[in-house]
Amino acid sequence: MNRIYSLDELHSVAQELIAASTPRTFLFYGAMGVGKTTLIKELAKVLGVTDTVSSPTFALVNEYRTLDNIPLYHFDFYRIEKEEEAYDIGIEEYFDSNAYCFVEWPDKIKNLVPLDAISVYLSELPDGKRQIQLEHL
Repeated sequence: MNRIYSLDELHSVAQELIAASTPRTFLFYGAMGVGKTTLIKELAKVLGVTDTVSSPTFALVNEYRTLDNIPLYHFDFYRIEKEEEAYDIGIEEYFDSNAYCFVEWPDKIKNLVPLDAISVYLSELPDGKRQIQLEHL
């Protein structure tokens, strides 16, 4: 999937992303402010999460439940210094849980991410639209 979209198309982009994926682990790459958390909020909405979704910058992980009662874990590793910090929160158990795992700043834990994860690359275009590219590891 390689798509350019505006903010008003975000819901359809989120629907396409969920429909096109078998693995439940998504790795979100992009500069600060490009819309990683905004896309994750929309993905959570598509999955039926009714809680307020926010970035877990200080907590490292937030947990939500989908409409089907499947856990959804939202990680933000921007502030970690070493991969060992991800071990401290039990990252392997999260990834092995068959839950949805949405990971911001996965480059901070590059040796720990599952091999079947979907990489989501976001970039901002000069006209303010966003480009999204998907890649399997």
